Amino acid sequence: MILQTPISQAPTSHPLSADELHALMQQIRQWSVELGFQQIAVSDLDLSAHEPRLREWLQQHFHGTMDWMAEHVDKRCHPEALHPGTLRVITARLDYRPDAIPLLPEEHSNVAAISCYAQGRDYHKVIRARLAQLAEKINAHLAPQHTTDHSRPFVDSAPVLERALAEKSGLGWIGKNTMLINKSAGSWFFLGELLTSLPLPLDAEVDNRNHCGTCTACIESCPTGAIVGPYQVDARKCISYLTIEHKGSIPLELRSKMGNRIFGCDDCQIVCPWNKFSDTTCEKDFTPRDYMKQKPLHELFLWSEETFLKQTEGSPLRRAGYERWLRNIAVGLGNAQPTPENIRALQQRMEFPSALVKEHVEWALEKLKGYSGVP
Repeated sequence: MILQTPISQAPTSHPLSADELHALMQQIRQWSVELGFQQIAVSDLDLSAHEPRLREWLQQHFHGTMDWMAEHVDKRCHPEALHPGTLRVITARLDYRPDAIPLLPEEHSNVAAISCYAQGRDYHKVIRARLAQLAEKINAHLAPQHTTDHSRPFVDSAPVLERALAEKSGLGWIGKNTMLINKSAGSWFFLGELLTSLPLPLDAEVDNRNHCGTCTACIESCPTGAIVGPYQVDARKCISYLTIEHKGSIPLELRSKMGNRIFGCDDCQIVCPWNKFSDTTCEKDFTPRDYMKQKPLHELFLWSEETFLKQTEGSPLRRAGYERWLRNIAVGLGNAQPTPENIRALQQRMEFPSALVKEHVEWALEKLKGYSGVP
């Protein structure tokens, strides 16, 4: 659901002067700190430099089955069409890195690997609520002397090119792994946008391709080769896409490469040198839930649907749904060690009423037969 700030019906007076806009921007920065954001920045709406890249990416079918990426391309590239009256975009950054920088998953691990961003509360809910609060503060500050701001918050909830807008605003540059990277914060952060009708002063744009240099760590570390070139990701090979967005069977040639990654993948961020500058999040909402900590694959695999729904309430894991949750873990078990617990868990799911799950269970059992001593 997309929230929209209430539009005042009261008559408005004169617009803000340049000095008033500058002062308001300083106040907005203070409010953003009070709301827990690490940084905000303002951009204009010109995404002409990014539109050709988006269209080329779509033409190469790198978006896979994410048909929504191909819809409303004009709105993605023209925020003013998404929300009429928009003059500026305020982009906010909120860190989510856990206590320590994660390590790359171990080969043949029996423990589930879940992307850091999904280990706590759903970030959409957290950030959207705070952006709505920021919009309310702006309107309360303007009323009744000045024109009411008609603003609208977004958190990955509509056709918005958030990384492009963040780059334009100066929050960082789009790296070779297509993540937004900040010099002093790395890439372990979420983004959210507030489209506003206020002509706020702009922040400086960062040179977007000079800071990765000759480094290719992200490209070399991608388990499935999804980063097909600098600044190009083929989502059809990306583990995050395969475990979260993709609804069908996971391609056979990619299953063994997924290891124990059952929801998302952090490898390209883990190896990024810029992430040595990232900070631990202060957000309790993003603290990993207990069941995320070194949880054996076979235990998660035997969750009932009721348990899954209970444990994932308010979590990004709900996005996959129960059937794909089991599909993903079946692949993880097929890549794990052939322990009695893992074998029994797979066998118990052989009668699960889903052709999708059964297919991946059969693959996992067959793969584990390759280990010496497995019947």
